[in-house]
Amino acid sequence: MSEKRVIIFGGDPAGVGEALKQAEAGNKVILVESLPSLGGGHIPQTRIIADDTSFVDPNVEALKRHPNIRVITNAAVEKTSAGDGTYRFRVRRRAPRVDPEKCNDCRACIRVCPIHMYDDFNEGIGFRTAIDYFNPDTRDYNIFKEDMPICQATCPANLDIRSYVGLIADGDYAASLAKIRERLPFALSIGRVCPHPCETACNRGTMDEPISICTLKRYVADYEMLNDIKAPVEIPDEFRKEKVAIIGAGPAGLTCGYFLAKAGYRSVCFEALPEPGGMFRYGIPEYRLPTPTLMREINWILSHGVELRCNTRIGKDVAYEDILKEYDAVFLGVGAHAGMKLQIKGEDMEGVVDGVDFLRDANMGKDLKAKGKVIIIGGGNVAMDAARVSWRAGFDEVHILYRRTKREMPASPWEIDAAEQEGIKIQYLVAPVEVIGENGRMTGLKCLRMELGEPDASGRRRPVPIQGSEFVVEAQTLIPAIGQRPDLSFVPEGSPLSITRWNTFSVDQSSFMTNVPGVFSAGDVETGPDIAIRACAGGRKAASGIIAYLKARRK
Repeated sequence: MSEKRVIIFGGDPAGVGEALKQAEAGNKVILVESLPSLGGGHIPQTRIIADDTSFVDPNVEALKRHPNIRVITNAAVEKTSAGDGTYRFRVRRRAPRVDPEKCNDCRACIRVCPIHMYDDFNEGIGFRTAIDYFNPDTRDYNIFKEDMPICQATCPANLDIRSYVGLIADGDYAASLAKIRERLPFALSIGRVCPHPCETACNRGTMDEPISICTLKRYVADYEMLNDIKAPVEIPDEFRKEKVAIIGAGPAGLTCGYFLAKAGYRSVCFEALPEPGGMFRYGIPEYRLPTPTLMREINWILSHGVELRCNTRIGKDVAYEDILKEYDAVFLGVGAHAGMKLQIKGEDMEGVVDGVDFLRDANMGKDLKAKGKVIIIGGGNVAMDAARVSWRAGFDEVHILYRRTKREMPASPWEIDAAEQEGIKIQYLVAPVEVIGENGRMTGLKCLRMELGEPDASGRRRPVPIQGSEFVVEAQTLIPAIGQRPDLSFVPEGSPLSITRWNTFSVDQSSFMTNVPGVFSAGDVETGPDIAIRACAGGRKAASGIIAYLKARRK
């Protein structure tokens, strides 16, 4: 008997025949097939045999009974290596969606399956259910799944939600977290603050309720943290000689550094503020994202080989031109930390503080001078955060003024509900006109009532002033929270960097490189103010662009 071991990829008739031939010759054979079935049933996964004359390869039964053959279906090779005249393969088998050991072929699943779809085997002239026979004669079932489910396609980071949720269901939390970290290093943080567009799109929501994807992500990350399980650090044995400068230690910058380190590239992350985290640290209230939780995640990212230099403002402590000369590539991820102005009279009075500055001061533990009544202007999540922080800080009354109705509010519905439940008063169809005060200190806000007109460029109905509806609200503090812009003051005058009219960097969307070779950008400074997971996704894509750029430069 030969000790030779043979691996065959592909379970089509040719693969089955060759497996039998090798087994009959005395070899040990492993046959790896990516689909759920073999032989005559080996047709594309989206094709279903509909009648009784299905394709059946008689060799399949012989193959299944042969003692020298092991069949692995639903599997793919992840890694190969060679040495000493042998090959080694790492094969991953996907979880079987139908367990043949437990299935009694009652066909109830086919009858009750709620997903009806065009039967593309018959060119779409009929229907099939999502679960059906792969081959009626071999009794192999098949469940049709889109290559990228709608939840994954909707997620800015394209997380493999189907896999990591399934691994949680299997109780394999470590594998689930590893699956998330393939594309996102901030599972703890994103699991707490993401507005989860994936759940809005979840098909399950058409039946009853969407899958709680974001909470599941938080759950599996919390499990690791609360059980004090050390998160794995997977980096190469040796790093390459090139170094990358990252300007901004926010979600985009740290994500970029994380994926660079995993690919073997060291980076230095420059941060102007005292601590890293960007908007995670200084824009999101402590009650939503506790600092110790965030720092656990950031310290883990840094442990991959990312050097952090806080209190270092580019353009002041280090010249931007010196960064370009010293490093092989540069990533710009400074975020959007400059608040938009209301552009009304009296806005420069004492007592008026921008929403981004207010949240930053709160997160830095500064005195917020929380006395009397505060008015927040805006309808986004920053306005909700500012209002709820104000309430916790001790203001006597907290009011939000929004110029449209609740229906048009861009804030997450659960944030609006939470604000209202906490006692914050929201007045709709009201717009500020003028800050009024005495001796340079505001005492109130003159407002105008609005009504909705025709839709504007945003698709929302335009607020139209109602003439003669002016009124004054007495207040000691005003917090405008109507939007942010990037602060690009670190870019030297005359720089060739292409800047859009929104004060953001223009990049090639395939590489995230700016018009200056070797300079990359992502996050809010590239997209404008957006959700954190999109910044993380941009940071990962930019890391890929940087790696490709450095590889090309070496050739």
